[in-house]
Amino acid sequence: MKNVTKKEILIGVLFYVFFSLLYRLVLWAYGGGYERDGIFGWADLKGYWLDSGMQYLFYFFASLLIWFLAIYLLKNKKTVLQIAVVVILIPIVVYFIREGRYALMDSIGADRFRGAGTIWDWYIPSLFMMIQFGCLFAYRYFKENQKKIKLEGELRNAALRSELSAIKAQLNPHFLYNIFNTISASVPSENEKTRHMIAELSDLFRYQLKASQTELVPLKDELDFVKKYLDLEKERFEERLEIEIAVDDSILNDMVPPMLLQPLVENSIKHGLSSLIEGGKISITIHKKDDKLTFEVSDSGVGIKDKSAVFDKGVGLNNTRLRLEKMYQSTLQLSDNKPQGLKVSFEL
Repeated sequence: MKNVTKKEILIGVLFYVFFSLLYRLVLWAYGGGYERDGIFGWADLKGYWLDSGMQYLFYFFASLLIWFLAIYLLKNKKTVLQIAVVVILIPIVVYFIREGRYALMDSIGADRFRGAGTIWDWYIPSLFMMIQFGCLFAYRYFKENQKKIKLEGELRNAALRSELSAIKAQLNPHFLYNIFNTISASVPSENEKTRHMIAELSDLFRYQLKASQTELVPLKDELDFVKKYLDLEKERFEERLEIEIAVDDSILNDMVPPMLLQPLVENSIKHGLSSLIEGGKISITIHKKDDKLTFEVSDSGVGIKDKSAVFDKGVGLNNTRLRLEKMYQSTLQLSDNKPQGLKVSFEL
């Protein structure tokens, strides 16, 4: 399984130790060990190793082999197929493990089941393996279900925040636009640059309102919005901000969720470049591969060391991550840019 924790590995080891000790105790008691060795005779290490320790060590390696063949190699397949392969492999692997253990025990002159009794060395490990992998699949289902419940809770919170934001954005928007027009009209004609900035700011608010009312927009509209935002930022940074946008013309009419790129670009400027005296570069690259749109937003800023904690600090990045997971089952990938900075990528 992916992302196995140290705690889970420890539980797996203790699982084997517990059942090997239990099996040792049963064999010791069944063979009259109490009358022969006393109450603590079962704790004899040599007896433990020959009775059950060696056997469960073989089981452990058998389990690793079955896990590798049926779960790790088939990690991208359906759980039903993984379970079927596990069920098929268990008797096969148990047979060869039993024969290998018998050969080893015969070579050192150790006692083992013989004749009809060898059936127990088939039945017990097979049952043990079934129980073990049953617990494994149940535990994995539990973890995935808990993750799903957590994600649904985060999505509900994000949806509530988005709904409140949409309500705020729709509070008399015409009044807001009229205010922009009034401010623009009051600016002297020689300050055409200021008028242009006010007009672009008005367009940004208009697009945000549109984004709250629709699920998908053409990619070219999303790019126009980001360009206007970057134009305003460039007025602040001047020559300190370099912008590079590379997008295939053939995908400009593809539909994408609105307000998807701007939070990523804003994060790059705010947390990556703003603290640098020399400024830096923002690069946006979008292309299509295998019928999927691939997005990449990178900067030459200060970068982020703890990438796992970045989603807990900002609303924009976290909301974007949740939208991607909900709408496209995609993930927001964070990596180091070369020679410095942060790179954010995802697929739709």
